[in-house]
Amino acid sequence: MGRRSPTPSLAADPTLTDLTPDQRLRRLELTVTRRLDGLLHGERRGLLPGPGSEPAGSREYRPGEDEVRRMDWSVTARTAVPHVREVEADRELTTWLLVDASPSMEYGTAELDKRELAVAAVATIGFLAAGPGNRLGAQVLTPYGLRRVPARSGRTHLFGLLRALLAAPRAGDHAGSGAVPAVGLADALAEVRRVAHRRGLVVVVSDFLDGLPDDPGLPAHWERPLRQLSVRHQVLAVEVTDPRELELPDVGLITLVDPETGEHREVWTGDRHLRERYAAAATAQRDQVRHALRRAGANHLALRTDRDWTVDIVRHVHAQRRLAAMAVPSGRGGAA
Repeated sequence: MGRRSPTPSLAADPTLTDLTPDQRLRRLELTVTRRLDGLLHGERRGLLPGPGSEPAGSREYRPGEDEVRRMDWSVTARTAVPHVREVEADRELTTWLLVDASPSMEYGTAELDKRELAVAAVATIGFLAAGPGNRLGAQVLTPYGLRRVPARSGRTHLFGLLRALLAAPRAGDHAGSGAVPAVGLADALAEVRRVAHRRGLVVVVSDFLDGLPDDPGLPAHWERPLRQLSVRHQVLAVEVTDPRELELPDVGLITLVDPETGEHREVWTGDRHLRERYAAAATAQRDQVRHALRRAGANHLALRTDRDWTVDIVRHVHAQRRLAAMAVPSGRGGAA
């Protein structure tokens, strides 16, 4: 049997899900660098206390953590307690990602499923936020537990993270192997808060369906831990949806499956009133998510599998630029 060429045919343009992981990453990188590169440059202040040059006081020396060359000898002499110099942050940024790879994210009826779109969002953030000293870490919420990727810098680390996301286990991959008890989105957010010690950027990519109560008057289970993250970090919530989650087509009798519980239900989609009720309930559910994110203090970016996600990201960045310009008094700089 002849060797298959790794280059896709020009006559049959494959979708992203048809490509190998490396081909997907190359296509994502080309899309981001050609269409989005430069959008985020100069749009943030330095958030992290990193290597800098401006003095910012002193604190007590911590053995094993602090460098001796940063000792503040004058303060040490006055207090008889070892102190080190603190400096103002430069432009280093640590970004922590929480990527939802639970069963509900495996659904999709367009070119990308929701999980593929989540990887595209992560790739965009990684390529655009990359810079000297910047670090990227992740928590991946899988059906079999929470997987942590330590925060590191560099292009090699970013590509390793993206490959890990593409290869993250799906529901049923370990059937009969004794799966780890599922971790909810609220628990995953609490874990991010535990590992994100210093101020930075936290990006949560999810459909935010986990822990969403039936009563819209009640808060989502993940709302409180997300609000706690927003107090210390800049938080971006990337909501991923599919058009079939928002409305039912008239295709006769179908079987709906809850990806989280496995529950089956047969539905006659020829009933117009049923389709209308479904659309109204789906709209109310997405409004519920939007209001919860707003109360938690997170910036909200909505992406859909049937839309050009690069256009949605461009619009979001431009909207954030306008808000930032309105918030900064005239004559003051500070964008890093």
